[in-house]
Amino acid sequence: MYEIDTKLQKLESQGNPIRVSLIGAGQMGKDIVAQIETMVGMECDIVVDLSCEIAADAYKQAGYTGEVVQVTTAKEAETAIAAGKKCITTNYKVAIETACIQSVIDATGSPEMGARVTMDCIFYKKHIVMMNVECDITVGPILRKLCEQAGIVYSLTAGDEPGSIIEVYRFAKALGFTIVAAGKGKNNPLDIYANPGMKEWADKAAARDMSARMLVEFVDGSKTMIEMAAVSNATGLVPDIRGMHGPKCNVEDLTSVFCRKDQGGILEKEGVVDYGIGNINPGVFVIVTTDQQRIIDGLVQRDMGNGPNYLLYRPYHLCSIETPITAAQAVIYGESTGHPMDHLVSECITVAKKDLKAGEILDSIGEYCYRASIELAAIAREGTMLPVGLACGAKLLQDVKKDEIITYDMVELDNSSVLLQLRRMQDQLLHQ
Repeated sequence: MYEIDTKLQKLESQGNPIRVSLIGAGQMGKDIVAQIETMVGMECDIVVDLSCEIAADAYKQAGYTGEVVQVTTAKEAETAIAAGKKCITTNYKVAIETACIQSVIDATGSPEMGARVTMDCIFYKKHIVMMNVECDITVGPILRKLCEQAGIVYSLTAGDEPGSIIEVYRFAKALGFTIVAAGKGKNNPLDIYANPGMKEWADKAAARDMSARMLVEFVDGSKTMIEMAAVSNATGLVPDIRGMHGPKCNVEDLTSVFCRKDQGGILEKEGVVDYGIGNINPGVFVIVTTDQQRIIDGLVQRDMGNGPNYLLYRPYHLCSIETPITAAQAVIYGESTGHPMDHLVSECITVAKKDLKAGEILDSIGEYCYRASIELAAIAREGTMLPVGLACGAKLLQDVKKDEIITYDMVELDNSSVLLQLRRMQDQLLHQ
């Protein structure tokens, strides 16, 4: 990342730190505040949450000993920050409208909120760090396009698995390698019918100090599908099959499993996204190949594999802890950690977890009604498959069977949704 450490040190010495605000002080939001508190050249001046007590706790857990004040307007926040104070609020607009703020971090996990936050960032010319992958895989291309037109950076976050995979992917592409596969290790057992009311997941969530809904989003596979769709949309890599393969394998198996079938692997083609269940987690990987014999010899000598495929493996991803790097990267270099291309390559579609009845209102990702699966965007469009980011709050117009794909004609959507309006604009402008 160039000289980002010395750039931050210089900003600190000049008394001109990067000023960041955070929207969403949950588990990961609190990590971000704590990490920024240890850094030089950056300040997290505003924390937003539905509860000011939760927002204040983020500063408390970070060990911040200065004054924290509750504000309701941007003007109040500007006065407080100028006096060296930190701000907490339930009004997310304060985090965006406050003049001195340069980067806004969305850690809400709500696709609708992500759309609203980003549109306000565009209006007020604030860089947006999108921890909200659920929003990105729904309307990321149109948001990125609008951000670029406004002269701001739209970025996925460093440390989250999509950002970490894209980091290794960019490295491999810059060196001229052919990409065979890119992926991650899944860190939870897979139960596609899991729901937060199940005692096993409720107990495990409580032990991890996280919501059961968030844990189930991982367990039922939705988060993996969403993350790898973000990677697909940022790189052009595609799922080999709907839902990807997700084989059981370990790090030492990656090059022999994620390769073409004619090489003994599971893939129909090269250039795919996928995941494995084994000791890969918490790492991410990119498998590459080359026809340059001199390079092949060097890769073998350096224990990258015996060919024809070679492993680039990052053994960790520090979700939320690395996020401040993206905020700094946007301000200092005007660059993203990762962002979608100008169109969707992959879509996350909505699959019923149970039999559903007409009139039911669909709940959130990670709850009871549905899970996400990855599919090629062109196939999803042809089949009018409902993007999972639009599912929450939709009213079913007919019965849906367990494991059935929910389509647009099966639901009534909220036409007042900013997310839906952006999605329609995206479909019109980018998929003609």
